[in-house]
Amino acid sequence: MTTAAIPTGFVPPNAAWRSLLWIVPVTALWTLLIVWQPSITASGVPTTAARLMTYGLIALGLWLGLERTDLTPDRRRTTWLAVMVPFTLWAAVAWSAAINGVFRAGTSAVPLLPLAIFVPVIIGTPLLLLSKRVGQVLDAMPAAWLIALQVYRVFGSVFLAGALRGLLPGVFGFPAGVGDVLTGLFAVPAAIAVATGSGEGRKAAIMWNIFGLADFVVAITLGLITSPGRFQLIVPSVANIGASAYPNVLTPAFVVPMSILLHALSLRQLRRRSRADAAQRG
Repeated sequence: MTTAAIPTGFVPPNAAWRSLLWIVPVTALWTLLIVWQPSITASGVPTTAARLMTYGLIALGLWLGLERTDLTPDRRRTTWLAVMVPFTLWAAVAWSAAINGVFRAGTSAVPLLPLAIFVPVIIGTPLLLLSKRVGQVLDAMPAAWLIALQVYRVFGSVFLAGALRGLLPGVFGFPAGVGDVLTGLFAVPAAIAVATGSGEGRKAAIMWNIFGLADFVVAITLGLITSPGRFQLIVPSVANIGASAYPNVLTPAFVVPMSILLHALSLRQLRRRSRADAAQRG
């Protein structure tokens, strides 16, 4: 198997923090813009653009990762299709359901939104963490890719904007929005840090992954207990219906489980790199 090694010190350490000098003001400007003009997010255009871009990057990154392995061309295509076909169907079903209001409270006796969050994670996590073929791809793929990809999390500022405008309850919108924005912002320096190939860089990447997963735990919990339905424990002064309507519902219905799986893959990749380095030193 061919593994692309990144030499230690390839990226200057302070480059990670310098990256925040451009992404922070861009994110702040975007947040102010959607607070000022909520019709931008209501149109669904930013959501569509961000999701299509993420889909394309995942498809491209998987293909480039497979090209770095010693798999035959036929096996590369088979592996790529084995991942992308169900991923595409999943995205299409979630998107169609969101547009048609399937996830709105009261449309079904079964709470469909929690199922949309947890079922893909329950099914996908063991498949991705136990697959030997996926392990080969992770060994060949630069560790920075899976981390930098989640810069799209800054678009979670839509929940922060909703809370600021009084369209979402602050108890949900502020923690969910701030957590997503911070995860997206720090994806860039974390990716640059891990690209150094150093142990410190990997530790920073692991901490980033843990923070990103903790953000989902907080956001999912607060979303469930503040939204109308059988799990509601808090009835805020502003009904939390924005998170179950298109386009915002795509975040919990598709982006959240997808991102959790990306975190799981990143952590598996970092663990495999640590083991490989320990074996080389031994």
